[in-house]
Amino acid sequence: MLMSVPRLWQPCIGDANVNERALKMKDRSNRNEPLAYHITFNCYGQHLHGDEDCSVDRKHNVYGNEYFPTHPGIENFEREAMKQPPYFLDEPRRKVVLKTIQEVCEFRGWDLIAAHVRSTHVHAVVDAKEKPEKVMKDFKSYSSRRLTEAGFDDKDRKRWARHGSTTYKWTPDDLYTAVDYVVRGQGDPLMEYYEKE
Repeated sequence: MLMSVPRLWQPCIGDANVNERALKMKDRSNRNEPLAYHITFNCYGQHLHGDEDCSVDRKHNVYGNEYFPTHPGIENFEREAMKQPPYFLDEPRRKVVLKTIQEVCEFRGWDLIAAHVRSTHVHAVVDAKEKPEKVMKDFKSYSSRRLTEAGFDDKDRKRWARHGSTTYKWTPDDLYTAVDYVVRGQGDPLMEYYEKE
């Protein structure tokens, strides 16, 4: 059952539900199929190349490579090239985005394991048969549509950065780590979801 509750962190690593899921899914790792994807995407203008948080560009987009280096000149160049102001998810917008992600997963038959909608970015751990790029694209496009329908922004508002991060979780440890990061590693909880069976 999908639940959406702003709450304090609950046990995650070692939690019986996560352990049970990992055992059920363990045989999939023998078939070259990931247990889940950890998908992260940023709001428009909130994480630019060259900023102090480090980033990935096309040349640095290989697992294990160094991040794009901090460079204030590049960050300023990208900020000046922006066509709209940076996008920010306040609490009502975060609720819409989380609800939409849950609805998309339910409609597509994907299993949403954990999600956390922050003010400047979104994390989700999802078990889906499709490629993670398709999952992320659906999350972004349907969230944009719902935000427009809710009257928050017009349809031409840029809400999301191009692409995002799509990492494969192959082992139960990978899955534990991703869920723990999404649920516990984001600072104070804002609008998040953690699967409970």
